Amino acid sequence: MHSFKELVQQFANHFAVRHFPQSPASLYDPGEYFLALGGKRVRPVMCLMGNELFDNIHADAYSVATAIELFHNFTLIHDDIMDAAPLRRGMETVHKKYGDSTALLTGDVMMIQAYEYLNKIHPSHLPQILQLFNKTAREVCEGQQLDMDFEKQEHVSLDEYLHMISLKTSVLLAASLEMGAILGGSGGGNRQHLYAFGKNLGIAFQIQDDYLDAFGDPEKFGKDVGGDIRQNKKTFLLLHALEVASPEQKAQLQQLMLDNPTDKVQQVLAIFKACNVDQWANELKEKYLQTALQHLEDIAVVSTRKQPLKELADFLIQREH
Repeated sequence: MHSFKELVQQFANHFAVRHFPQSPASLYDPGEYFLALGGKRVRPVMCLMGNELFDNIHADAYSVATAIELFHNFTLIHDDIMDAAPLRRGMETVHKKYGDSTALLTGDVMMIQAYEYLNKIHPSHLPQILQLFNKTAREVCEGQQLDMDFEKQEHVSLDEYLHMISLKTSVLLAASLEMGAILGGSGGGNRQHLYAFGKNLGIAFQIQDDYLDAFGDPEKFGKDVGGDIRQNKKTFLLLHALEVASPEQKAQLQQLMLDNPTDKVQQVLAIFKACNVDQWANELKEKYLQTALQHLEDIAVVSTRKQPLKELADFLIQREH
């Protein structure tokens, strides 16, 4: 058994090769540039962990993990275009550095390359892996579209937001684990629990992300606090505040979103605190985390094999606030 950190290192070493042909460099170099920006590589490592939960890591798990990481980076390149984001991991985004048209094509060939890696695995596993991979890829696109739809919608319910987050963020984490479990020879019941572990963990992670954007310490968080508030992003916090606020507070929030005063972040945070949004968010995060851990508990393998997945949960969900 390997620890989460060991697997992160192993995958990083395995992934540090050129993934694209040399020519035309104008198409393939932007992809190499983007992959070299790094990232936590959590999703591919989850695939390796899903495998090792049930059996020794199969060589095919590295091919599937690589496909997952390429797919994830393809979505990031296209997301950056949609968001007109200038920076990713502190460096210029592909569309900013190379132009929108090249960035679109770079994302496209990255997705095609992901299928090349899937094609390397043993034929006996391919139909099952491909079906789950394609279902997940479709869901991630649905989640992204819903996210954009919500920007234009005046009212979004908490349930609608949860559904969007689970598609946009959680299903890829969950499917990465399940694809590994398929390669590890797991039965259907265990796979369902593992998928539910990943999905609930992903939701807890997003609640934490929304929380830290509003209430985090900028030193630890690594970016400006209040970005979501400045952009009027519908987050767990804002949706809950609008549900529980008094009519006066609700009117004030809506006015702040329209007017965008310079002290908007401070004013919105004051309303959030008055509505106990910070406490509520931490309780909701804890609820999803506990649900995830219960599903992990219910997987029928010896508990020592589950230790790396507990480390993963600790890594993703900090419990210091």
